Amino acid sequence: MGSIEVQHPSVADRVAVGKDRRQATPVSAHQGWVPAPVRPDPVALLEEQNLTRDPDLVPVRHGRMLDSPLTFYRGAAKIMAADLKDTPRSGLTTQLCGDAHLSNFGVFASPERTLLFDLNDFDETLPGPFEYDVLRMAASFTIAARNNSFTDEEARSATLAAVRAYREAMREFAQMGTLDIWYARLTEQDILSTIQLGADTGKGKAAKKAAKQMGKTAEKTARKARSRDSLQALAKLAELVDGKYRIVSQPPIVIPLREFGDSFGLSADQMWEESREQLRSYRATLQDDRRHLLERFEIVDIARKVVGVGSVGTRGFIALLQGRDADDPLFLQVKEATRSVLEDHLPKSRYRQPGQRVVQGQRRMQAASDIFLGWTKGVQENRYLYWRQLRDMKGSVVVETMKPRGMQFYARTCGWTLARAHARSGDPIAIAAYLGKSEKFDNSVTDFCERYADQNEQDYRTFADAVRSGRLPAVEGV
Repeated sequence: MGSIEVQHPSVADRVAVGKDRRQATPVSAHQGWVPAPVRPDPVALLEEQNLTRDPDLVPVRHGRMLDSPLTFYRGAAKIMAADLKDTPRSGLTTQLCGDAHLSNFGVFASPERTLLFDLNDFDETLPGPFEYDVLRMAASFTIAARNNSFTDEEARSATLAAVRAYREAMREFAQMGTLDIWYARLTEQDILSTIQLGADTGKGKAAKKAAKQMGKTAEKTARKARSRDSLQALAKLAELVDGKYRIVSQPPIVIPLREFGDSFGLSADQMWEESREQLRSYRATLQDDRRHLLERFEIVDIARKVVGVGSVGTRGFIALLQGRDADDPLFLQVKEATRSVLEDHLPKSRYRQPGQRVVQGQRRMQAASDIFLGWTKGVQENRYLYWRQLRDMKGSVVVETMKPRGMQFYARTCGWTLARAHARSGDPIAIAAYLGKSEKFDNSVTDFCERYADQNEQDYRTFADAVRSGRLPAVEGV
């Protein structure tokens, strides 16, 4: 098999590429966005996704999206992907998260047990134009700010903070060595130190008070994340019956394997045997040392578990394993991987297996990934899965309670984090040269976000009307 020759252009050549792309597609090109003349019906796009989802969970998905324009946006990645295909692009590609909204960032534990802040959802990951992620992230701040009743100026400031942080961070990464970029990460202590600096140097009592409150919130989030592990999950999700733990039934959110019946065309015994085979197949995708570690655990119980907003209706399970005894648990999360919504408009993934696409994309973008991240094929035809730990000190902020200063800080944190993920997988020198030193890109993207937030509100109303008319079934509060 022949190898592909890898090109290594000079720094000057890479800068020239970025500047050439800037001439071809000005950074101000996102200003004045309007939807395409023949824009797909947003409800029809959601209905198309529902065709491959578990029918009993589709109403739950709709109910969660119905909560607000923000939750609708979280579940509408397919709709935005259809809009992004017509937006200007520089031609500079990276590995995309594909769904980089503000609620898909959070904290989790590195293999060294350090709390890191990073992107944490890669269901839609695919190589593509770096602008796609920036636009989806930035628009989420505009929409979240409106959801929290911020003024127009406060919403604009939060959005600008996210884009400016991305641009400035990319410029920093363009000056760094290749390995330095690869090892760059944002730890719990980095965030707390930055907040403390703001409290010490802030101008005015209000600024100092806001910084101190942000510090308390960050510390609370970190403490909560540290408490979220398999032992905590065992106490919350399992019960002891005849000396053995089993997952508690909480339909429709959690349904253990023993209650499946023949929902998937298999008996409970067949499902159990298939689950064991799935575990063996998944283990084979891990590194040798991690596979050896996982082999010390035996599977005890499995259940379907509903999580998130946009992914509701796709197959999702949790698996309870135990090590030395019943008090040594490990919970794994098993999620269905489907085609990325971006594959409707961008070149298809090089990986035939969507689960592998998710895992490899995550490894390219995250500063550190779950040691048990792997993939396998599902039991049924055309079903693919990826595996990870259910809880490994994972935590996230409560966006709906954020104040303007706190959201601006969070926006800067997310902007830096996205830039670092793109710098790992793309060319930070070319992207930085394209973005430039001025705020033209920031203002252009912010203008797009304000217009797109208007469109999202209109789509949300169309969606709500479809629920009220009976076109879409919905179950709220689940």
